Amino acid sequence: MRIDLIIERGRIWTGDPARPRASKIGVWNGLIVGLDEQLDGVTAEVTLDAQGAFIAPGFNDVHAHTVWFGQTLLELDLSGTDTGEELLRRIGDYARDVPAGAWVIGSNFNPLGIGTALPTRDALDAATGGRPLWLKHSSGHAYTLNGIGLAEVGIADYPTEQVEGGRIATDAHGRSTGLIEENAQQLVQRHLLPDSRADIVHALHVATQQYVREGLTSVTDAGIAGGWIGHSPQELGAYQQAREQGKIFTRMQPMITIDALHAVAGHASDPTVATLDAGMRTGLGDEWLQVGPVKVFTDGSLLGSTAAMTEDYAACPGNHGYLLGDPGEVREKVLHAAAAGWSLALHAIGDRAVDFAIDTIVEAQSRFGRPRIPNRIEHGGVVRDDQIVQLAAHGIVLVPQPFFIPTFGDGMAAKLGPERTHLSYPAARVLNAGAVLPGSSDRPVAPGAPLAVMQAFVERLTETGKPYGPSERITAEQALRAYTRGSAEATGWAHRKGVLAPGMLADLVVLGEDLTEVPSDRIAQIEVVATLVGGQLRHGGLDSLTH
Repeated sequence: MRIDLIIERGRIWTGDPARPRASKIGVWNGLIVGLDEQLDGVTAEVTLDAQGAFIAPGFNDVHAHTVWFGQTLLELDLSGTDTGEELLRRIGDYARDVPAGAWVIGSNFNPLGIGTALPTRDALDAATGGRPLWLKHSSGHAYTLNGIGLAEVGIADYPTEQVEGGRIATDAHGRSTGLIEENAQQLVQRHLLPDSRADIVHALHVATQQYVREGLTSVTDAGIAGGWIGHSPQELGAYQQAREQGKIFTRMQPMITIDALHAVAGHASDPTVATLDAGMRTGLGDEWLQVGPVKVFTDGSLLGSTAAMTEDYAACPGNHGYLLGDPGEVREKVLHAAAAGWSLALHAIGDRAVDFAIDTIVEAQSRFGRPRIPNRIEHGGVVRDDQIVQLAAHGIVLVPQPFFIPTFGDGMAAKLGPERTHLSYPAARVLNAGAVLPGSSDRPVAPGAPLAVMQAFVERLTETGKPYGPSERITAEQALRAYTRGSAEATGWAHRKGVLAPGMLADLVVLGEDLTEVPSDRIAQIEVVATLVGGQLRHGGLDSLTH
């Protein structure tokens, strides 16, 4: 028998308990066909020498924002800005190359990282030289505009009305400061969106190029085509176009935001549903591009103190955040989506929002059954022990982002206080309860290189090195399993990927060192030697052998 590819002399971590390790792997027609002695007598068109490199299943990030991330690679990058003066300087330097009257757009803006007073909207007007300014907060839950930008999108200097589930921030005199939160972001998007298909395709191209450099072979885009998180009502079509043009390098599972769904008529015996035209729903597609769950926002951001808590924020007495929209109306929309066959992905950061999400998903499952692609709760900024028990009992996947800890941990701890910090973004409790733990980043809200996220799973240290809920630490092997098999289970693909075994998709990452053996503080520094998707080399390379 002659196959496409054999990789020899590797230290292969299969993720398969029945056969944890191997040294040789064979690939044919995009699938794994054998390991070690299963390849005896088999030759290949190409044979590669791993020279002892560590080989694992390709990494899988189940919550990122791919189009948004791609755009950040093309816009003014404000990550690491730590003073108001530096912010003004970087904006001013960038604005000089922007045509007069055009928007100055900055990404990765983290106000919590600014150690001095934030610039006023008038100072931002001066920095842009009279150009409108749109700063996208790294949280994804807020924008900052300058005065010229506010005028461009029609937001009054002294607003008299607010948006339900959002806020136009004002100063003590009632004047708009330029901060736009949550659903109020739609006031900006109505003027600046939709993006063109060509721009979305380009963003997907540059984003997935970066993904494969980091060993990612599968990614879930956590919200497209509607709401304040989407970029165009035609966003899924742009995904299809990018795939047809060969500009997507990783397998993708985009979620559709619930705002894009609408009532679709059916037979009198059918339930009342909210879905896409023709009844399209979760699961449509193939191993390269598949429609994922419906994305629903139930609360806001921990960074912005808008996540819905059962108790007040430690740093802000009297404020316990809020649910986005009327809970009864949100519940009804979610149940109509579930009735149409959509898997559910409910954004819930505060424990009050987690209560709402669990109750809604449990009701959906009792009425319509558990979907093949599991229902999920995104984030879990505060998750109580009783909620962990419920999640495990009902097969609901919790999707935490451990890299929030080294990125925003000090600020989050100050907002939560010591008791709730121990309940924040759990990992060990999820595994101990027997539930699924996937790997995810929420990129570009936080950096998303998977090895760095795995290190954060293991260490749970804030940006200043303080422990953050250390009882939730897991081992490096558990973190690796989360980013492979755990993610495959969370996305409904455990039957085809996440482990290296015959019949599985040939998605592999080759690393310079075994991350389960190096000191934890070196995991993020391990070299990604090569990435293969469907047996095709997408990044790096290995030496060829002749036999």
